[in-house]
Amino acid sequence: MNIDFKEIVSAFVVLFAIIDVTGCIPVILDLKQKRGELYPARVTIISFFTLTVFLFLGEVILKLFGVDLSSFAVAGSIVIFLIALEMILDINIFGDKSPKEVSFIVPLVFPLIAGAGSFTTLLSLRAEFGIINIIIALALNMGFVYFVLKSTGVIEKILGKGGIYVLRKFFGIILLAISVKLFTSNLDPLLNQLAFVKDTEAIRIFLEQTLTGK
Repeated sequence: MNIDFKEIVSAFVVLFAIIDVTGCIPVILDLKQKRGELYPARVTIISFFTLTVFLFLGEVILKLFGVDLSSFAVAGSIVIFLIALEMILDINIFGDKSPKEVSFIVPLVFPLIAGAGSFTTLLSLRAEFGIINIIIALALNMGFVYFVLKSTGVIEKILGKGGIYVLRKFFGIILLAISVKLFTSNLDPLLNQLAFVKDTEAIRIFLEQTLTGK
């Protein structure tokens, strides 16, 4: 449980690149225009809590529900795909029926901040670094997330409505490409696993038939 500055810096850089909240700014601005208040403090706290819980119990939770990381990533990619369609086509896919106080959870907390990439990265970091150093690095990243969410008003003024519209369309396409890549890269392991299960079942049937002489 020793605090290691080098480990903190390394874990911070990795998580910063994966969470990439600066790359999500166009999506965040789009959500603010649609839903109003973003509740930066709540988003930050819930994201930090979710990621910390997953750091300790991630594998247990997934096994409990019979879900692996590839399946989780595919589900997240579908949500990101739908967000991209909203941005590109100017349509509303996510219904705003939930109370405003919790409407930010999807898609802002999940999958943009606490998504499959973040979860996978945390599990990988746990194998390399001390838990306390990962938590400190995560807390520092959440501090930056809060700063970005809190600064959306200033960003809006700088870009203007025209700039936000152009960014929305451009990053909608980028987000669409990311979702497709996330989907295809995690679909292969699922298909391979399915093929393995089928092969195993075929072998079992063959052995049973051989042993029983049928």
